[in-house]
Amino acid sequence: MLGLAPRTALGAAMGLLCMGLWASAALPEIVTSFLFFALATLTAVVPPPVVFSGFAASAFWLVLSGMVVGLAIARTGLAARIASALAVPLSRSYPRLIAGIIAIAYGLSFVMPSNMGRIALLVPIMLALCDRIGLGPGRPGRTGVILAVGFGTFLLSASILPANVPNLVMTGAAEQLYGLHFGYLPYLALHAPVVGLAKGLLLIVLIVRLFPDRLDGTPPDVVASNPWSAAEKRLAGLLLLTLALWMSDSLHHISPAWVGVAGAALCLMPGLGVLPPEAFNQINMRTIFYVAALLGLVATVNVTGVGDVLGHRLAALMPFAPDAPAGNFGLLVALASVVSLAATANGVPALLTPMAKELSAATGFSLEAVVLTQVIAFSTVVLPYQAPPIIVAMELGKVRLADATRLSLASAGLTFLVLVPLDYGWWRLLGVI
Repeated sequence: MLGLAPRTALGAAMGLLCMGLWASAALPEIVTSFLFFALATLTAVVPPPVVFSGFAASAFWLVLSGMVVGLAIARTGLAARIASALAVPLSRSYPRLIAGIIAIAYGLSFVMPSNMGRIALLVPIMLALCDRIGLGPGRPGRTGVILAVGFGTFLLSASILPANVPNLVMTGAAEQLYGLHFGYLPYLALHAPVVGLAKGLLLIVLIVRLFPDRLDGTPPDVVASNPWSAAEKRLAGLLLLTLALWMSDSLHHISPAWVGVAGAALCLMPGLGVLPPEAFNQINMRTIFYVAALLGLVATVNVTGVGDVLGHRLAALMPFAPDAPAGNFGLLVALASVVSLAATANGVPALLTPMAKELSAATGFSLEAVVLTQVIAFSTVVLPYQAPPIIVAMELGKVRLADATRLSLASAGLTFLVLVPLDYGWWRLLGVI
């Protein structure tokens, strides 16, 4: 197959099949997930620990624990209480609602380091807010709200160094391979204006246009809140502690996933927690298995060498020229974007960072500039499966894949047409390229 080794060809075929099925929704995602596990184990393309590595990944446990905490927020009434507080300032108009949610999602990225954790926290609150202001199931506005949480959380957080998994993979690999160190503020100054703020404005416009809805403009009646229950107080304290540990992970070095698992355990603890143990039966295991299968597929693609072969072949095809900085910038973004389609956003830094020295020589850019162009690509999602946090938000909010795909295609198209040239101009102004 295209001159590939049998193992690599099999990994490529498996990746194309499963990602194609997920992207097209030709089969329910849980069926495709089990199909991947079956094919990978029966063909022995990689050892079982690689196939099932998704179950050992911190992202998997963060999703699972986040679902438990999200269920606790909803069942104790804390979600409704927070939603009631947000209802008056955000319900003046539908565009104001979407803009407010995008701002909340981006702002929370500065203090909470996990995409999955932020989505698990925000989705139940925003669903309660939709119910509070009349955006019931089936309304376009309800879809817009959930997609604002999912896309706003994942895409915009790429502009903040510790807030996104691909960022951490990229900076860790660059430090290990080349001794590069990226400062928090220089990184923020380079990416926040376009990847953060401009893309946030783009998302607001697209969501309002693609999922139009109207609010009556009258703020909901302020209902006298009931006194806080003991369960709400315990959960609020637990959430504050969890947020504090997430915000200070650079001090204690405990993974956000393990903090989340501890929080979920406390939520379910008899006597101390806020959920009966049998409430775990309400967790959406379809989403859990989907995340595990997606992470396992990414690991399989990496181990079989598909990503390396794809990256090197694509790089060889790129017409780089040392005296064409604008063209080289666009080609680097295009290269990373194609790799993202094949290996998801999380796979981009793992596959392309080791090629940075070769790409630096071909383009004439500094090694640091070549590495950082990946951010523009993994913050641009062409199809939803590229970003597991977006899929999780869709599942929690019961949003159709077709609706998320409309938004991802529109935002990616306008990013390539408008934001990439804008980013190039900003980088030139700063003297990075």
